[in-house]
Amino acid sequence: MAAIPFVETHFHLHDMKNPELRYSWLEPDAVHHFLGDIDAIKAQHYWIDDFLAEIRFSNVPKAVHVQAALGSPDPVKETEWLQKFADRTGYPHGIIGECHLAQPDAAPVLERHMQFANFRGIRDFGPGDYLADTSWQAGFGLLGRFGLVSCLDTRIERVPKVLTLAAKYPSVPICIDHCAIPNSRSPEYFQVWRKALKDLSVADSIVMKISGLGMYDRTWTVDSLKPWVLGSIEAFGTSRVVFGTNWPVDRMFSSYPDLVNAYAKIIEGFTPEEQRAMFSGNAERLFRI
Repeated sequence: MAAIPFVETHFHLHDMKNPELRYSWLEPDAVHHFLGDIDAIKAQHYWIDDFLAEIRFSNVPKAVHVQAALGSPDPVKETEWLQKFADRTGYPHGIIGECHLAQPDAAPVLERHMQFANFRGIRDFGPGDYLADTSWQAGFGLLGRFGLVSCLDTRIERVPKVLTLAAKYPSVPICIDHCAIPNSRSPEYFQVWRKALKDLSVADSIVMKISGLGMYDRTWTVDSLKPWVLGSIEAFGTSRVVFGTNWPVDRMFSSYPDLVNAYAKIIEGFTPEEQRAMFSGNAERLFRI
């Protein structure tokens, strides 16, 4: 068991038989746009009880669920479904839902999400060049009004647009998912990525989520993860990083305890206070859990 409490900031649940929810990326014939074959995680359901069984040896006192349903007629139904798990088990403590921010009904959709006690923010995969879309930006600005977090899946090529967004809406906390999805492990790419993260860190409202590194490093080791974890911390400092596992997606590459223990091994050179901040305190503050 990890000695330091680990607050999970990125995991997913699903139920393929729930008539109100759709998971287009997990459908039988679906091929993931960059992972390819993900049949290993295409169970009929992955409920909170399944997740709790996997984390039981890893000292995970709190967890944040990130939007997994894609293509549902009503995105609020996922938040409602997750809140029922939270009411029964205590998990998830935070819920990052879906809202199509460019749509004219974004405000009422957010208001409906807000009915649920554990709702904390939005992840929206907008179409095309959505970060530069003025309608999407207006919807993004609503997150500040509601006190919500934006979990943003973006790559380093979009850093200038993320910085523009952060400058325009400084009251909206932006959590960059998966270390900005580094899709190469070459030394040359690492230097480009490292500079991009330092550029991002200029905006005080941006936090880096260290997660999902197995997606482009399927046979990872502690040594192969280490530069990306420490590079994120180097750019953002120990007070502006959080950790997640991207479970159950990254279960294709390791066990849950192995990944959490790898993270713990990589940050063991920091002070106990810094380790606690990165593993739990920062996440508790960001997601108000």
